[in-house]
Amino acid sequence: MQSLWETTAQPPSFGQLEGDIACDVLIVGGGLAGLLCAYMLKEAGIDYVLTEAGKICSGVTKNTTAKITSQHGLIYDKLIRRFGIEKAKLYLRANEEALQRYRELCKKIGCHFEEKENIVYSTKSKSKIDKEIAALKALGYPAESLDSLSLPFPIQIAGAVKFPRQAQFNPLEFASAISRGLRIYEHTRVREFIDTTAVTDRGKIFAKRIVIATHYPIINKHGLYFIKMYQHRSYVIALEGAPPIDGMFVDEAPDGMSFRMYENLLFVGGGDHRTGKQGGGWQVLRDFARKNMPRAVEKHHWATQDCITLDEVPYIGRYSKNTENLYVATGFNKWGMTSSMVAASLLCELLKGKSSPYEAVFDPSRSILRPKLLLNAGSAVVNILTPTSPRCPHMGCALKWNPTERTWDCPCHGSRFDADGRLIDGPATGNIRLSQRILEKYK
Repeated sequence: MQSLWETTAQPPSFGQLEGDIACDVLIVGGGLAGLLCAYMLKEAGIDYVLTEAGKICSGVTKNTTAKITSQHGLIYDKLIRRFGIEKAKLYLRANEEALQRYRELCKKIGCHFEEKENIVYSTKSKSKIDKEIAALKALGYPAESLDSLSLPFPIQIAGAVKFPRQAQFNPLEFASAISRGLRIYEHTRVREFIDTTAVTDRGKIFAKRIVIATHYPIINKHGLYFIKMYQHRSYVIALEGAPPIDGMFVDEAPDGMSFRMYENLLFVGGGDHRTGKQGGGWQVLRDFARKNMPRAVEKHHWATQDCITLDEVPYIGRYSKNTENLYVATGFNKWGMTSSMVAASLLCELLKGKSSPYEAVFDPSRSILRPKLLLNAGSAVVNILTPTSPRCPHMGCALKWNPTERTWDCPCHGSRFDADGRLIDGPATGNIRLSQRILEKYK
């Protein structure tokens, strides 16, 4: 399984760390958030190093649908109700500034950057649409209410919200450009932290401050991330010969679909499910394409994984109240491109010793008393107590076989392993050992 992006761009290669080094800031994780953070620290003249366990952009970044938008589902009515209008305004402003920063950077980078309208629709609830439009009006944002969609296949909607001047791009072309010249070590997995010293297989990194940008945070003893996030999988097919569309479209429902174009290919996304659970996968998308675009040919298919927070707002800032020199960027939900830029901008300000108006909005230590907390905790307890093997080395949860992707998935925290037990996704940091019986059964 290879995403379209992997066939269009090849990020530069970097050497492995050999020996001990020192720096002001260590960034752990070479996805887009980590790369943008390194890029901004270099611009600011701050001494940094970035380490990546594999190749840069070899995790979630390569599997995105690459939409850059401030419209994260129907979120603004929820934000006003949960946090008040001022924090909702700050969330919107942070994402709009991130979008503008992409516009500026992409003027000098060939990465298929295109401004497009983004449209979130509902097939069931006009009330949700009306509330979101009212919330955006209160925030002073020029969103538009729609009664129908300009799509070449039939989707009956109750209503939709349109954001103007959002964007889409090729993420690996962008990442390839910004990563050139950065101080990066690939194939350098951090095995242990001793205060702010990172221990790798071939050397130590003596840092003053550390940023954990590993998609899912790899340090368990601080921050309680294992109960205040869960991971979620979604699927994409890229179709040639499908009727073209203009704009980016996404259903607000958890099991809805999304659409965007890349050159002559139509992306159809959906089939979502919580990692370790069952869901529609690619079959739902293929059934939709077969019914509505029978002449279209599938050219690529891939899947991605997102960290979902309790309140749908990322965790960006100090790792916990008790870790003064440790920072984190995680929980981007399904909006990793925009949130990566928000994270890098916010963290760079903090690392320069400045304050940011957005600190309180994204504070990782904010209240976790949300309805999803009980669901997350309950799922973890059930799967820890389930007396089966194999087990996830992260916290001992029982792994579930995913027949669609032929992987072992952890329903507690989202670690994934291939059929031979090799690590695919964290927070686990190592492989699992499978018995011969299990290897033979699931081959």
